[in-house]
Amino acid sequence: MVGERESGEIAHGGSLCAISIGRHQFELWILFQSEVLIRNVPQNQARCTSAMEELLPSCPVVIEIPVAWGEMDALRHVNNIVYFRYFESARIAYFEKLRFWEFMNQTGVGPILASIQCRFKIPLTYPDTVSVGTRISRIEQDRFVMEYRAVGHKSQAIAAEGESVVVSYNYRENKKTSLPEEMKQRILILEESVTKSK
Repeated sequence: MVGERESGEIAHGGSLCAISIGRHQFELWILFQSEVLIRNVPQNQARCTSAMEELLPSCPVVIEIPVAWGEMDALRHVNNIVYFRYFESARIAYFEKLRFWEFMNQTGVGPILASIQCRFKIPLTYPDTVSVGTRISRIEQDRFVMEYRAVGHKSQAIAAEGESVVVSYNYRENKKTSLPEEMKQRILILEESVTKSK
């Protein structure tokens, strides 16, 4: 029988299981499978990280989102509308980096989405994780353009790319306004951080 110390213990990443027939063969099989998985995890993670860096080289903000089962539709892939939610999550993360909400509370000036588009490359399916990167590619007097890229971890390929126009808006006066100089500088500093980190 399996000793008390071993029974129910995690060994080499796998739990030992005692059964009355064929016990030892089954235990060895579990341990073998667990060791294979453990050996492969760091290597797989390293490959995935490298691929993400290559596919999202110019994005100062990158977030990871697990693909949910409920995001798939009748065609058994992530529904097209979900990608806009992925982009939204990345956009909000970017604004948080800029401390845009804090600035808006103080001045009344904040961002408002004017338009957005998406180009679908390959389908995503559950289970998977998607890395979504975003950057600001152009700043104008009262607006800026944000680019998005969604990369599937299983495929290590671009699943979708998008672009949006975000307008500077005065929420106290309910009208468009010039993008504050302070916010322009924050954007430039964040974008330059990608170049400096290379």
